[in-house]
Amino acid sequence: MVRSEAGKGEGRTRRDFLKVSTGVASAAALGTLGLPHRVYAAGSDVIRVGMIGCGGRNSGAADQALAADKGARLTAMCDIFMDRVKAVRGILKNGKPGQVTVDDDHCFAGFDGYKRVIEASDVVVIANAAKFHPFHALSAIEAGKHVFVEKPHGIDPLGMKIMQKAADLAKQKGLCLVSGLHSRYHTGYAETVQRIHDGAIGDVVAIEENFLRAPYGVIDRKPGLSEVQWQCSTQYHFRWLSGDDVVQSLVHNLDRASWVMRNQVPVKCHGLGGRSSMTEPLYGDVFDHHSVVYEFENGVPIYAFCRTTTGCYDESSSIVLGSKGKADILGCRISGETSWRWTGRCDPYQREHDVLFAAIRAGKPVNNGDYMVPSTTICVMGQISCYTGKEITLEQIKKSDYCYPPKPQECHDDMEPPVKVEANGSYPVPLPGRTQMI
Repeated sequence: MVRSEAGKGEGRTRRDFLKVSTGVASAAALGTLGLPHRVYAAGSDVIRVGMIGCGGRNSGAADQALAADKGARLTAMCDIFMDRVKAVRGILKNGKPGQVTVDDDHCFAGFDGYKRVIEASDVVVIANAAKFHPFHALSAIEAGKHVFVEKPHGIDPLGMKIMQKAADLAKQKGLCLVSGLHSRYHTGYAETVQRIHDGAIGDVVAIEENFLRAPYGVIDRKPGLSEVQWQCSTQYHFRWLSGDDVVQSLVHNLDRASWVMRNQVPVKCHGLGGRSSMTEPLYGDVFDHHSVVYEFENGVPIYAFCRTTTGCYDESSSIVLGSKGKADILGCRISGETSWRWTGRCDPYQREHDVLFAAIRAGKPVNNGDYMVPSTTICVMGQISCYTGKEITLEQIKKSDYCYPPKPQECHDDMEPPVKVEANGSYPVPLPGRTQMI
């Protein structure tokens, strides 16, 4: 049986948004710092919202942002593809006609569209290729805008440094920075973790994390696309854009593991990974299976597994083993010397935006940087270990400036892709034991 997330009142995920709409394309505590100036249009109650990325995840996030505040207005949008921008505009306008005010002059396409969105917004909602999350978040905060940014919050050591800079700058400027690591906003998960902290399962002995499922976001190549456009259209399957599956998908699991350990980052890890069956060009250059063993400073291990292959056993779970019992975070239950189960309902995706817009209105900024950077760093460690076949330490990651080329600011519409299909019909992948990264 597949173990999956509890509290099914969570509602639609962002990834499902377009499919549902058309078939196509802790709860964080509010801070105490007062905002230095009005953060929405002067003389009105309008908060201008801009979208960087118009895929399914950001379409859902934008819809939830508008639902969070009646004064929110979607005013600018960008994506690599203009047809996607206009299609999503139509979907969102159909659902919330009075709150979607984007005209054609504020629909932007291409790698530089983010600049225009930031200019036209008070709050920027970011959910595009993960490579750009740190860079676009920092750009928005530098411009004095509030930010919601989807996970992962970087795909390489350099990206983590940029996101940390963004988090620090947001605190200095009194701006909100809210993370798409939605588990922290699920009240059932939060109560389960709090009970672990209060000793309900005794001392934490080990943590097991699983995210095993079929490939997602698999699409056929449309005629007429350049190689860069093709890779951007299926960005989950290219390392330079998504960072691969430990960073892209297991990040939720590893965030929960870090949460259990009071936001610690393991001191080292070793990983195994490769591509076994998903070798056709439409699967790009990512691995289809990963296993990573992490170790915290006190010796507690995380056994973490993710896989994107068809016809295999699937499971989504976060299991914490203690000296006096076991906690199933996604099931919101504890067994052993203590027996407990949460039976409430929660939509953490909506709560992220409810908290964000309430913080803006109250002038009390919320900043999730204290966990969004450490949790993503865990994933970067594990991914690099799987690629290289080496044990990777936290200190190595902290000292490294490695990034998957090109750097985000170097990307442009006419660029050559950093990876191309080989003569055998597949894209090349890292070779553990031979690939060098840090």
